[in-house]
Amino acid sequence: MKSLAFFLASQQSTFINLIRISIFVVMSWIGGLKAFHYEAEGIVPFVTNSPLMSFFYNNSDKTALNEKGESVAEYTLHKNPEGKTVQKNIDWHQENGTYLFSYGLGTVICIIGLFVLLGIWFPKIGMIGGLLTFGMSLVTLSFLITTPEVYVPNLGGDFPTPQFGFPFLSGAGRLVLKDIIMLAGGLIIASDSARKLTKNYS
Repeated sequence: MKSLAFFLASQQSTFINLIRISIFVVMSWIGGLKAFHYEAEGIVPFVTNSPLMSFFYNNSDKTALNEKGESVAEYTLHKNPEGKTVQKNIDWHQENGTYLFSYGLGTVICIIGLFVLLGIWFPKIGMIGGLLTFGMSLVTLSFLITTPEVYVPNLGGDFPTPQFGFPFLSGAGRLVLKDIIMLAGGLIIASDSARKLTKNYS
């Protein structure tokens, strides 16, 4: 146990670099996927319901009647299930600005990931990347407050839905919650980069 403890302690800087590489992989992969329609459409509920981001879309405040005659947010009527394309939904998303925004967001995410990776060699860039990762994670975690889709809905069935709403996370909610790890990782790499910078200043 003692030798394991000494080994782990001696590898701290290596493990922090592993965090950098891990964040880079996540950022570049997810950022790159933003160039594809299914991923761009998948983030619509988050962006539409966010007071920080909804202005990027043209239809965020629009409502429409669903099949039951209920007034609902218009975006809910234009969801393409992953792996399926419906032309009228694609047309709506093009008019909404869904794809254009996603291309821009994906580019920003990839740049943040690159900054994080470059922190292995350039502490100042790494500190910026870490802080941007922290900030982006804060925005993502805010979706737990603003986006209805992050919680299991009450869709009924053969008997009343036993678990729905807060704190029962849907698939989207579980994905968002994981960003709390990215938030902590961003601060760790930012502080590690700042430590290296302060050594250079002294």
